Amino acid sequence: MLRIAFDRRRLVALIVTLWLAGCAGLPEGVLVPLDYDVPGASRVPILVATTRAPSDNPGILYTGERGPEIDLNEIVVSIPPDENREIGEVQWPRKLPPDPAKDFATLSVKKLPDAKAAEAWYLEHRTPNRRLLVFVHGFNNRYESAVYRFAQIAHDSRMEATPMLFTWPSRGSLFAYGYDKESTNYSRTALESLLKGAADRPEVGEITVLAHSMGTWLTVEALRQMAIRNGGVPSKIENVILAAPDLDVDVFRQQLADMGPKRPKFTVFVSDDDRALQVSRRISGNVDRLGAIDISDPQYQVLLEREGISVFDLTALRGGDRLNHSKFAQSPEVVRLLGERLIAGQTVTDQDIGLGEQLGAAALGVSNTVGSAAGLAVSVPIAIVDPATRDSLDDQADRLGRHLENAVTGMVPVGSATRTRCDRNEETCSPPR
Repeated sequence: MLRIAFDRRRLVALIVTLWLAGCAGLPEGVLVPLDYDVPGASRVPILVATTRAPSDNPGILYTGERGPEIDLNEIVVSIPPDENREIGEVQWPRKLPPDPAKDFATLSVKKLPDAKAAEAWYLEHRTPNRRLLVFVHGFNNRYESAVYRFAQIAHDSRMEATPMLFTWPSRGSLFAYGYDKESTNYSRTALESLLKGAADRPEVGEITVLAHSMGTWLTVEALRQMAIRNGGVPSKIENVILAAPDLDVDVFRQQLADMGPKRPKFTVFVSDDDRALQVSRRISGNVDRLGAIDISDPQYQVLLEREGISVFDLTALRGGDRLNHSKFAQSPEVVRLLGERLIAGQTVTDQDIGLGEQLGAAALGVSNTVGSAAGLAVSVPIAIVDPATRDSLDDQADRLGRHLENAVTGMVPVGSATRTRCDRNEETCSPPR
């Protein structure tokens, strides 16, 4: 009884923390376009698809309720000059109209009537590599919050991809968890349709999907549904990045099995100090959430190795929101490498140097020491499950002496990723290596 009472008190404390973190009170009406910007500000055009219900308020555009169909818009966001902001920060205006010299601002909103208009928009904004990045936001997000966060990610990552946001009906309230979860189920066919439509267009090259929090459930369910319906996920959808995934680990394992071997490469960002996922775990039957697993746990090592999933453990990173739930977007090191590697569709490793080493080096500004005794011995704040990182560090440790192995305290390569993902052009898969 004492233990039950203690756990309830902890749960209440976590919920209060979540509530307080959400009480900053973002301004409403920020989507009313300004008719000017300032020198040095950046313009980020985004294609936005939504299953939300429209709002009569032009500063909000869409509510958190469910709409009858997919609506499409182009929104251009102004981001303050680099000297006036920190990477990873969304600078909400304290009053309206915003000051584009120091605030995020909306420059234009244009409704697109149909898929043909969206295709024309993509042709106008496509990058030379024809890559498309689709972002799916998480729980407790208003429409404008999702737009501004994605604009920040697109800008700060310096990604070479055309940005598309899929925003589903979230009421933007801590106490609407159940409604939001059902809204992801409501929206999975719409997301499947959008991804399948993009993959079918010859003008589109590779597709990367970046999903956060509860949006990871929507994303994986849409891909699972697509795979069951079509015998696999289209080969153009090459990479799926799950940031702080609010996914039941057992269910995720089954979703991967249902998807079959012809599926994208999955990369997962986890942090076991994610307080939002701690609450989610408590209200979801005390089953571990994928975004908060301990990557040193043997049962998860086996799962990750078998499925060929790369995992970045951001637990040791400090800063960002009080819930530690958005480190992937708020850490300068991580958001830059999102653009340089993962969103860019590159492999996690480059020759014999694993991305885990590069992340650690970037975080400490010691890129010249990677591969040297100093590079091996420093403590860095990111752990990675990646075979090339493990092999590279093992080789260095052998050369420098086993006593140095204990010095690698911040970056912890765990296991090798035995891939079961097959060639999309083959009917059967080769056995794991």
